[in-house]
This record gives sequence, C-alpha cells and structure tokens, in this order.
Amino acid sequence: MTESSIADEAERYLQILADPRHEPAPRECLACYVARMLAAHGCDTTLRWAQRFRDLSSPTATGLERRLGEVGGFCDCEIFLNGYRMARHLLVRNLATDELEAPDEPPVCAGVGRTSTRPCANWQRRTRHDDW
Repeated sequence: MTESSIADEAERYLQILADPRHEPAPRECLACYVARMLAAHGCDTTLRWAQRFRDLSSPTATGLERRLGEVGGFCDCEIFLNGYRMARHLLVRNLATDELEAPDEPPVCAGVGRTSTRPCANWQRRTRHDDW
C-alpha cells in the first residue's frame, strides 16, 4: 500500500469539491447529504461533510458542530453511529436474520427548509434502547 502525500490528498479533495454532484441537492437535509458523501468517500475523522453542508446551505448555523457533538457526532460517521439512524418506517426486514436494517438503496431525502441543518423525516435520534 503506498502512502499519498498531503499534496495528493489535497488535490483529490479539491477535485471532489469542484464536482457539482458533491454539493447538497435543493432541499436535501444534512443527514442525507453526509450519508451520501460517506458512501462515496468515507470518513476522515472530521466533520468535513457536515461543515461543507453548513458552509453551502446554512452559513449562519454557527452552532452545528456543538449540536452534533451533543448527540455524539464528533466526526461525520459518528453522526450515524451515535446520533441518528434511519427512521423505522424505512427499514426493511432481513428474512435470514429477522432483523430490521437499512435498505440497500437509500431513500430519497424527504427534504427540509432551504437553510435547515436538521435531518429530514428519514432520520430519527438514536436512543440507548435502540434494539431494532
């Protein structure tokens, strides 16, 4: 495995930013955007995608990092590991395990207001008792 230089990483990131497919869609919520970016690019242990969403969609949401941290989202992937999960009504039953799980294809974002940094109706807060 070869290590890439900081310059190589910066170049790749700038290419991503230049691609309009990596911008939030109209009315796309923070959670759907971050989930889409994580599926395409993974997590770099920062709030890179959440901050990009905020910068492009709601630049005055200065408390975003604090609010995500309050639900355990200290990096993009932790938003979903600790803070939010797909809403129960969107889950599908795995017939082999009889467990509810996310569908193979993510649902279309349910949409939010133009400057909202809240998740859409496709997401709900995780609780300590999440067992489905």
